[in-house]
Amino acid sequence: MSNTNSGQWIIREATPADIDQLLAIENACFTNDKLSRRSFRRHIQSELADIFVAEMAGNELLAYGLVLKQRGTRLARLYSLAVLPSARGLGLAKALMQSLESAASNDERHYMRLEVAKNNHHAIKIYEAAGYSIFGEYLDYYEDHSDALRMQKRIRTMPANAEQRFTPWVRQRTEFTCGPAALLMAMASLEQDFDVSLAHEIDIWREATTVYMTSGLGGCHPMGLALAVARRGFHSEVWLNNDQPLFLDGVRSEHKKEIMTTVHDHFVSQCQVQQLPLHYQPLTVADIEQYLRNDCAVIILVSTYRLDGKKSPHWVVVTGADESCLFVHDPHVDEKEQQAAIDCQAIPIAKEDFDKMAAFGVQRLRAAIVVSAK
Repeated sequence: MSNTNSGQWIIREATPADIDQLLAIENACFTNDKLSRRSFRRHIQSELADIFVAEMAGNELLAYGLVLKQRGTRLARLYSLAVLPSARGLGLAKALMQSLESAASNDERHYMRLEVAKNNHHAIKIYEAAGYSIFGEYLDYYEDHSDALRMQKRIRTMPANAEQRFTPWVRQRTEFTCGPAALLMAMASLEQDFDVSLAHEIDIWREATTVYMTSGLGGCHPMGLALAVARRGFHSEVWLNNDQPLFLDGVRSEHKKEIMTTVHDHFVSQCQVQQLPLHYQPLTVADIEQYLRNDCAVIILVSTYRLDGKKSPHWVVVTGADESCLFVHDPHVDEKEQQAAIDCQAIPIAKEDFDKMAAFGVQRLRAAIVVSAK
């Protein structure tokens, strides 16, 4: 389907028949970080990717653009944009970007993001002219160890009026420490030079673990995480819509259930001794926004179903909000889905989607921890 027609060339969606020419463009434009034949084929077939090409009469391809759309979010990412050297100056990059932005917007994506080499001044000017603004850096990003600028553009019609709090991003370094990693981010947003080391991550997990989960090692209990916050000199409070032992759904062993219940009861008694506030009601989006305005950090338990199709409990930290979205740092990088760390930072999630995402399991458990400086 044609999206743009200049009279000399058209912009259309890529097909498997284009792969040989796409590879030729890739090899002509890049020396590092090149897409493979297999990658092109997978992206063309994926519902979470858009590849548009600029085609001259005679089926000659001059350029392409690739956008990846993150599952469960309102974020799109301009992953690659390439124009043959002989075709530069014709407006192909601008036309491709406009078509890709329109397609992403029609798919209800609110933001388009991209990375560009910090020393690629020509490309930076093109992106700035198209409405993109720099919102961060990513050091040692490319294969040649050069740095990248992070750029973003609001592609939906509502003006951006985001309230953001600076939150360093921390990657979880095990499969079961999303809670400690999210907590490290929250505390680091309140205290400069806070220790976000692997050793600290594991220490918090040992303090907060439920011991077991549906399978394998246990995740972290919200009260256990809140107690870990208090031990480190911060104020914390817990919001839960359930006063019963948590995470028992899907655990078949009665012995494991008994241990998890004992852990839960122990955390409750510790919270009472520490006079740690326990709110047995769900934390609303309006509550989250108010806490952000009060310079508090908020971590939320979500179900990963809308992110990866699985139904796992997972902790994320909220980093900001605007009229339509909450922004979160996700400590998990899914390399199987070709995610990069940049894809997991300040992810825009529509508020109505976030409300559905922040409920886990058959009991629709809602859990949150609010962290503030004492």
